Amino acid sequence: MSAPLTDARSAILEVVWRPMREDDLAAVVLLESQSHAAPWTAGNFRDALAAGYSTMVGDAEGVVVAYGVLMLAPGEAQLLNLTVAPYARRQGLARTLLQRFLDDALRLGADQCFLEVRASNAAATALYAQAGFVPVARRAGYYPPLGEGAIREDALVLRRALRTA
Repeated sequence: MSAPLTDARSAILEVVWRPMREDDLAAVVLLESQSHAAPWTAGNFRDALAAGYSTMVGDAEGVVVAYGVLMLAPGEAQLLNLTVAPYARRQGLARTLLQRFLDDALRLGADQCFLEVRASNAAATALYAQAGFVPVARRAGYYPPLGEGAIREDALVLRRALRTA
């Protein structure tokens, strides 16, 4: 694993998209811990790989800058994780990765895709709305608190149809 890119905010990253591999897990877990209040563990990612979930990483010069996990079931897909390194955000990587997953889900027979997002995550909620996701439910107290004295936070359950009539 290479050192993080130093000037990623001012330069457009050249990203190669590929399936996640076991040897990506150290970098993925580190990035996960830097990005989420309740991060997935290495075991969670290993389980996703072992289960055959659709996984992808964005690699920029040997550094994992984005990754995601998509679970497929008969007729539907569920986006379980989509993360971009803080220093690589605002470059369209999340949008690109999301679209890759939606294209894969459709190609593999899913009619719809679901995801859950922290209600306060305005950037993610906006991204998903722009991609055609609409709210279908709210899970009260789903996410752990973000800080001391904070309360558990709701999750918005979003859905997007992948096929039209």
